[in-house]
Amino acid sequence: MAAPMELSCWGGDWGLPSLHPESLTVMAYAKFSGAPLTVNTINNSWRAPKGDVPVLISEDIVISQPAKILNFLRKQKYNADYELSAKQGADTLAYIALLEEKLLPALLHTFWVEAENYCSVTKPWFASRIAFPLSLYLPGRMSREALNRILLTRGGPPLYSLTEVEAQIYRDAKECLNLLSKRLGTSQFFFGDTPTTLDAFVFGFLAPIYKVCFPRVQLQEHLKQLPNLCRFCDDILTCYFRLTVLGHSPAGQDTADANLQKLTQLVNKESNLIEKMDDNLRKSPQHPPRKLTTLKLAAGGEESSPLNRLSP
Repeated sequence: MAAPMELSCWGGDWGLPSLHPESLTVMAYAKFSGAPLTVNTINNSWRAPKGDVPVLISEDIVISQPAKILNFLRKQKYNADYELSAKQGADTLAYIALLEEKLLPALLHTFWVEAENYCSVTKPWFASRIAFPLSLYLPGRMSREALNRILLTRGGPPLYSLTEVEAQIYRDAKECLNLLSKRLGTSQFFFGDTPTTLDAFVFGFLAPIYKVCFPRVQLQEHLKQLPNLCRFCDDILTCYFRLTVLGHSPAGQDTADANLQKLTQLVNKESNLIEKMDDNLRKSPQHPPRKLTTLKLAAGGEESSPLNRLSP
């Protein structure tokens, strides 16, 4: 029996299971590969001054960073890439590098450096999920770390001022989005009909840009001009996280699931009862043996069940 695996990550809002791109990446990959993760969201329980999330815990093994977590899941036979060719594997690495170089700086800037977004959305949201008194300190530190990371990777010559850096990182991000849109085309996922590691990374980067309601939304506006990328995010939220475009579970889903379970239990009980009656009739000397019909769920009912339309 496989050891239980627990994933600690930031929680969600605005129709997302998590607002944190790296957490979203791991959560999506686990859905795609069927890895049975127990997700523990950080919600008013941040206890360490240095909290690396997401973190995967399995028995005495503790792993952080998405790439290392995904490698661990593959070693546990949860591999979303087993059908990829060597070329597709190389393309996956190239596009992930593109995301980190071209899109990540603009994503960090949108959340943590853009003053209006940070003050009105990012800081209040994260502070509400961090225990006092760290809630007064950690959001500011996370903002400074994001700015330092941007300047470290993009602040060299010939870009000397922050304004020049900002202009360049948003140009690069929009170019990256255009390339992703062109690569996806009309396909459901980047390598056909089955999601892979690349789809998990792209979803993790795009979904927060797409869904979070910021006052300054130049990157979001550009993304919404690329309908195939928006459809890509919506499909994953709907099919793998059971969230609609508006970010809620499908109407009546829980009720329908409960009713389906009750109906299945009832039919099973009736089937068992009829089988017992059939056995008694077969053993009875005054009645010739006869076959009784066993009640089962109709095939049409299984097709219409929302559970059968959703991947595990």
